[in-house]
Amino acid sequence: MQVKKNPKVDLNRNSGLYFVVGLTVVLFLTWRALEYKSYPTDAVTLEIAQAVDDLKEDVPVTEIIRTTPPPPPPAAPEVIEVVDDNEEIEETIIESTETSQESVIEEVLAVDDVEVGEEEEDIVVPFAVIENVPIFPGCEGAAGNEERKACFQKMIQQHIGKEFSYPASALELGIKGRVYVQFMINSKGHVEAIRTRGPDKMLEKEAARIIASLPAMTPGMQRGKAVKVPYSIPINFLIQ
Repeated sequence: MQVKKNPKVDLNRNSGLYFVVGLTVVLFLTWRALEYKSYPTDAVTLEIAQAVDDLKEDVPVTEIIRTTPPPPPPAAPEVIEVVDDNEEIEETIIESTETSQESVIEEVLAVDDVEVGEEEEDIVVPFAVIENVPIFPGCEGAAGNEERKACFQKMIQQHIGKEFSYPASALELGIKGRVYVQFMINSKGHVEAIRTRGPDKMLEKEAARIIASLPAMTPGMQRGKAVKVPYSIPINFLIQ
């Protein structure tokens, strides 16, 4: 005879469902435990100053300076003497120094008495188009203008190489770059109006010092007259 069990009292009927539900709850709690974050709480100290009612303050002792009052004004005389106004007084006449349209200027200057001074005009001619370029000391033997230009540029390069000195501070900091220098050779052959543009002030200062030490030259000539000649050159500061 086979024993039949009631399906409602079968314990294994929903075991799979219970397992899935239990596993889901355990995984959810485990995930929340892993994601939980805690932050340290900073201790805040609040200090309250208590006011004191019986605050005593030392008042400095001051000294009153007593000054003597000024003397009273002199009293009016008891008897006033009246004097007759019979004396004649000479009035001073003040003449006006302004001139009017009716006044006539008697002194006339002649044209020959007026001296006219000649104002020298500074003419600036570019280095590339000037008739006679400035002559650097040592280039006097160059024949033509083109040879003088080549000699001038060669002597400038030699002078820069001779006077070049890398600034110690810039060398320690590793500062390098190219400094563009522009200067003017005036009508007397001297260097003036030096302007520099570079990556650092120390390099610009050294480049200006090198150009300022250029010797006096024979000034450039344009149509037989000494003129100003601008010139520009780059100076490279490299660390090897």
